[in-house]
Amino acid sequence: MSKFVDKLQNLSKSSTSPIGFHPAVSEVKSPSMLLIVGLSGVQVKEAKIVAEVHADAGLVMSEGTSSKTIGQVVEGVGDVPLGVFVKGMNEKEIDELASLGCDFVVFDIKGAAGILSEREVGKFLMIEPSLDQGLVRAINGLEVDGVFVNGGGNSFVAVEHLLVCRRFVELLEKPVIMVLPFLATREELTSLWQAGVDGIVTPSAQSGEALAELKKKVGDLPRGTRGRRARAGVMLPHYGGSVAGGEDEEDEE
Repeated sequence: MSKFVDKLQNLSKSSTSPIGFHPAVSEVKSPSMLLIVGLSGVQVKEAKIVAEVHADAGLVMSEGTSSKTIGQVVEGVGDVPLGVFVKGMNEKEIDELASLGCDFVVFDIKGAAGILSEREVGKFLMIEPSLDQGLVRAINGLEVDGVFVNGGGNSFVAVEHLLVCRRFVELLEKPVIMVLPFLATREELTSLWQAGVDGIVTPSAQSGEALAELKKKVGDLPRGTRGRRARAGVMLPHYGGSVAGGEDEEDEE
């Protein structure tokens, strides 16, 4: 099982509490959002920074990174799960990444369908904000563990970002992670969290100081339930009969 997928599942569990019971107090607080550090895949020293700032995962964004380099990055991040953005790879090549210690892969909708049958790594789909609503909803039927949304080329979180996130969160039963080309501010992180985002990916080649500060901002986010997917809420049993003030009573009058 992918360690990164485990973290996302624990994140989902920590955001809800059963009715009628008080959740047990945990010594280790669960994060409100996961921080995934983007990596260039060409500088192995970036991997050590990922471990030093205690990021939730690292993601090699560059295509065509050699197997030798991937192995060095896996070693550099230590216990931090490492993912790789793959494009045009087949199942055999994905198996090779898994053998090197990669924890998950991210691929676009043009990727080979055979990747969906992989069992050794977590699987995430990279999608564009403009993806048709029907196709977004159809992702629920695919064997993927979540989606990464391309945040585009802005230098700030726009209202459009929040609308896209809210729409995807409502349509999907899977975690939603936003890929940002910039380091978000505290206010922007709060807005993304309120929109239901489960994690963010940073741009590559960031300093350790900047990433440590971002990690602190993520850790300071509010905890507890958000305005998440409607289907995640508790459905009270309904035993039939008309609702007071409903259409049936109006017809009788």
